[in-house]
Amino acid sequence: MPEQIAIIGSGAIACGLAAVATKTGNVTLLARSEESAERARASIAKQVDRMGEEAGPGEVTVTTDPADLSGATAFVEAVAEDAAIKGEVFETVASVSGDDAIWATTTSSLSVGELARASGSPERFVGLHVFNPVPRMALIELAFPDEATEATRERATALCADLGKTAVPVPDLPGFVVNRLLFPYLFSAVDFLDQTGMDPADVDEAMKLGAGHPMGPLALLDFVGLDVSAAIGDEIGSPAPARVQALIAEGALGRKSGRGFYEY
Repeated sequence: MPEQIAIIGSGAIACGLAAVATKTGNVTLLARSEESAERARASIAKQVDRMGEEAGPGEVTVTTDPADLSGATAFVEAVAEDAAIKGEVFETVASVSGDDAIWATTTSSLSVGELARASGSPERFVGLHVFNPVPRMALIELAFPDEATEATRERATALCADLGKTAVPVPDLPGFVVNRLLFPYLFSAVDFLDQTGMDPADVDEAMKLGAGHPMGPLALLDFVGLDVSAAIGDEIGSPAPARVQALIAEGALGRKSGRGFYEY
């Protein structure tokens, strides 16, 4: 039987996950404010519409009241990459969760084991790293704390399948597999720009056509967000180049700010 999913967060990952989770049934999403809730409703509706027949029959309820999450069997945290903020989320989850529910974090770079132990319930905890845009990306990286039970592991794997995703078990290391390998490559493209003076569009076009990548490295940094990329780099021990840091200081964060390596 599919899990009854509750999502905590209202950003891109949370909303994308909510849209995809309609495949499993009705979904509840907890936003921190009415303003955030309104934005989330609009984003989810747009993504469900874009998914067309790939969307499920379930409905998404967006709320600001944690009590509305009671009854969920899988709680998924999708808030900022900050251990303290995530810890507060799991305090909220603990206040409404049943004893048999599983708890998941969508962290891309923090230690799943540390988050699990801080939550007080590591035996039911899982790292569920989904990728943006969630409806289009087929992978979920699954990382477990040592304390996770076999039942937790089996349910988390089944949840990924219910979402229509492929689950790959990964070690609990900063960046897991994808980000740990991806961001050094992305940052090397920035260094290459500085070394050669090439146009970012030419570098991206070369990598798209020559390496078969759907998006070039510089456009991808803009898509992820330069501030987010720098934070991930710090977590995996691969600091962002000075050029990225300079753009961040100017407020040029990529697509979300209208300027990064490209103008939007």
